[in-house]
Amino acid sequence: MAGEKKYLSATGVDEFHYGILNAGGTGIVAAAPERVEFLQDIEVAMSSEITRAYGDNKVAELGVSHGAVGVSGDFHKIPETDKSALLGLETSSGGLLSAHGSADNPPYVAVIFAKTYEDGSTEYVGLPKGKFLKTSIKGTGKQGNTTFSQDAISAEFMDRAVAGFDKQKSVVVGADDAAATTKRDAIFLAIFGVPYPVTTTTTTEEETTTTTTGV
Repeated sequence: MAGEKKYLSATGVDEFHYGILNAGGTGIVAAAPERVEFLQDIEVAMSSEITRAYGDNKVAELGVSHGAVGVSGDFHKIPETDKSALLGLETSSGGLLSAHGSADNPPYVAVIFAKTYEDGSTEYVGLPKGKFLKTSIKGTGKQGNTTFSQDAISAEFMDRAVAGFDKQKSVVVGADDAAATTKRDAIFLAIFGVPYPVTTTTTTEEETTTTTTGV
């Protein structure tokens, strides 16, 4: 029998990473995926539909068809550089402004995020290939107490060849116990084609340098 079953429910989300896919869709173009902090909530909606065949006044057979995978969620704030990358926005010649237009074509991206549990374990969810969609730009004036706004996301994902699987996949999941990283490392390699990023900080008398690299 496999390992002990767990019945804990997730209590948080964390570690949202994305990367723009290369032309072959086998991995990301960058040396490491981009991290967007302060994910508040996220939902991966997988749609399926049953088709029924009838005979002798009863159901003779069932067939199942699967639709696209929809993703929605909210961040405390998505930096403008990440919005431009995810939505394929054009920036001005001086790089100071970004703009929306009818010719915008968002790139294919891969995404991984984590669901966290009270016992310290983590479940990683990988989305191999999809595109992000534009959402509303909203603002609210102050009315007494300070209220923080949110940045919403919307995306659709599709099947892609993923290392380790015979058939194409649209969602990949792996869970690690507290302090373990085996499945985390495996899903980053499978989805992004590069190792899990590690950030190191080097401080000298002159400056402090932060570098993100693979494991």
